[in-house]
Amino acid sequence: MSVQETVLVGTDGSEPALTAVRWAALEAQRRGTTLTVLHAYDEDWSAMPGLPWPHPPGDPRDHAEAVVATAREAATGAAPAITVHTVVVPGDPAATLVGHATTAGLTVVGHRGRGGFTSLMLGSVGQRVATRARCSAVVVRGRTVAFTDPVAVGADGSPAARVAMAAAFGVAHVRGAALLAVHAYREPLPSGLTGREIAAADMLDRLLDPLRKEFPDVPVGTLVHAGPAARLLVGVSHQAQLIVAGAHEAGGLPGPITWQLLHHADCPVLVAR
Repeated sequence: MSVQETVLVGTDGSEPALTAVRWAALEAQRRGTTLTVLHAYDEDWSAMPGLPWPHPPGDPRDHAEAVVATAREAATGAAPAITVHTVVVPGDPAATLVGHATTAGLTVVGHRGRGGFTSLMLGSVGQRVATRARCSAVVVRGRTVAFTDPVAVGADGSPAARVAMAAAFGVAHVRGAALLAVHAYREPLPSGLTGREIAAADMLDRLLDPLRKEFPDVPVGTLVHAGPAARLLVGVSHQAQLIVAGAHEAGGLPGPITWQLLHHADCPVLVAR
């Protein structure tokens, strides 16, 4: 990814969205690029009767400008030196973000916004952006992470996982972080190393070898474990600052493991493309 490509973040003024704005601002600072804050709004509140949350009084455009002004303050508070651009347009939030993502290096959203409920694991905007954006996308979710924690990535040898591994090494390099490569294999829990576990560890080392050479400054740890990959990766997310996953299906859509991470991970999730 070129450092000239902006980091794009969507906001609706909710606290999860502002958390995503701060995360995106710090990421733009690390990458040496600009931040673009986007807010898409509905021009006619009266066209949406029965909303489960109250709409603000007054002109929708004025409210939209206030939302973006708050987001700009959050961004510059997190990363004072970055250049922040703002976009305020009427339209569907997810579709507008996906459209602008064609010229971004990374798109960032919160795990839910004003239209979400605490019982929903991933809001509709986050879901649509993560599945449809043409560039890599981050859903900011989970706990407040420590930047001394590793960047984690699943590795199974698939083309999508190879893209995710390359992205994870790049992120770890920029952040000065360690990388944890995780591989799950199907076998009942063994006592000690089994033939399959040894083979899985060897396969993981072969996948990592060229990336270790490309990024010699990135410390690399590995975790090879029997059991469902999604459950293992969600467990790892409790000790990671970011978990990187691939878009497995045709058209760049997330596969079932990535989908589980988007809904259950305890740290931000990057869907690499």
